[in-house]
Amino acid sequence: MTPSKKFKLSVHALAAALVLVGATAQAQISDDVIRIGVMNDASGPYSGAGGLGSVLGARMAIEDFGGKVNGKTIELVSVDDQNKPDVGLAAARKWIDTDKVDVIVGGSASSIALGVQSFMREKQKPYLIAGTISSDLTGKACSPMSIQFLVDTYSLPKAGVQLMVNKGIKDFYFITVDYAFGAAMQAEATRFIQAAGGRVVGSVKHPLGATDFSSYLLQAQASGAKGIVILNAGADVSNSLKQAAEFRLTRGGQTLAVFGMTINSVTAMGLDVAQGLTITDPFYWDQSEATRAWSKRFMERSSGGVPPTFTNSGVYSAVSHYLKAIKEINTDDGPKVIAKMKATRVNDMMTANAPIREDGQVMRAVYPIEIKSPAESKYKYDYYKVGTAIPAEQIFRPLAEGGCDFIKK
Repeated sequence: MTPSKKFKLSVHALAAALVLVGATAQAQISDDVIRIGVMNDASGPYSGAGGLGSVLGARMAIEDFGGKVNGKTIELVSVDDQNKPDVGLAAARKWIDTDKVDVIVGGSASSIALGVQSFMREKQKPYLIAGTISSDLTGKACSPMSIQFLVDTYSLPKAGVQLMVNKGIKDFYFITVDYAFGAAMQAEATRFIQAAGGRVVGSVKHPLGATDFSSYLLQAQASGAKGIVILNAGADVSNSLKQAAEFRLTRGGQTLAVFGMTINSVTAMGLDVAQGLTITDPFYWDQSEATRAWSKRFMERSSGGVPPTFTNSGVYSAVSHYLKAIKEINTDDGPKVIAKMKATRVNDMMTANAPIREDGQVMRAVYPIEIKSPAESKYKYDYYKVGTAIPAEQIFRPLAEGGCDFIKK
C-alpha cells in the first residue's frame, strides 16, 4: 500500500471516529428529549403564589433557551398536586417511572415536597425546589439531588424578626397555621426573638384554609403584644389580614407582620388593608430594569395580567439554571447535572452571582419590604418600598447547623 493510500485511509478512519464520538455525545440526552415537570398547588390555597404562574415561568425559561438544548427538544409538563401528599407522590412516580420526566420543579405543602424529594433521591433525578420553604429540605431531610432556589423557614423568620426588633418591638404573639410549615416558622422565630432579648407572650393555631380568624385575632389583640406575627401563606394570609383590618388591630399601637407573603396576597386584600406591613422577599417585579423587563413579558401572558410572585420567578430561575448546566455538559444524567449546577453560580434577572451551597441552598439576598399606602402607590401593582439587601450569609442557617447527612464534617 502506498503512503498516499495509507494517508487517505487514516483520514477516513479519523473522520469515522469523529462521527462516532459526535453520535455518542448526542446520545447523552436520554430519549433525545429533555422533559421538565412542574408540580404545585394549582387549585388550592397556594395556587395564587405558584400555580399556573409557575408553569408560565418555566415556559418562559424554555422559550428564552430557544426551545432546544444542543439540538434536543425541551418538553414541559405540569400537574396539580392539589396540596395532597398522595396525589403529589403518585404524580412524581408516574412522571419518572413511566413518562420519562428528567427533572421536577416547584413545590407546595412541605409534606409533598419531603416525599417527592426522598423519591427523587432514590431515582437519582434532580428536584428543584421553588415554592416549598421547609428548612428540613436542606437540613435533616436533605438530598444531594435537590436544590432550594428560594427562601426557607429559617431565613424568612430570621429576617422578619430582625426587622421588628430593629423597630424596638420586644413582645410577640403568633397566629400560626397548624401544619409543619407553621410549626417550623414559629419555632425558628421564637428562637430568634429570644436570642434578641425579646419574648413570646402567646400563640394560637388555625387550620389550613380557615375562613374565620376573628377568635384568633381577638386573642392576639388581648395579649397586649406589641408585635403580632401571622405565620401562614396563600389565601390564609389574605383572609387573616382582611379581618385584622376590620378589627382595626393596629389602632391600639400593635404592629402586624407577615414573614412569608407573595404579591398576589397584596392584590387580593388591597393596599388599604396591607399598607404598613413589613415583609421580606427575594424578588419584586418593579425592583430593577431587569426585573421590570422580565415581569412585563410575564404580565402580558399571565391570567388577568398579574405580576409574578417570587415563586414564579424562582421557577424561571431554576429551569434556566438547569438548562444552562445541560448545555455545558451535554447530558441530562441527574447526578452530573446537579454537580454542574452546584459548581456554577446562579445569574438571571432576579439573581446576581449567587453560589449554590453544598446542601443545595442557593445563597441569594433577601430584601426588607414595607407595603405602600394607597396614596404612595403611583401606578398599577406599585406596592412595595424595597430596602437594602440582606446578604444571604446573614439570614440562611449556617451549613454546620443543618444536620444534612451528606455534608462533610
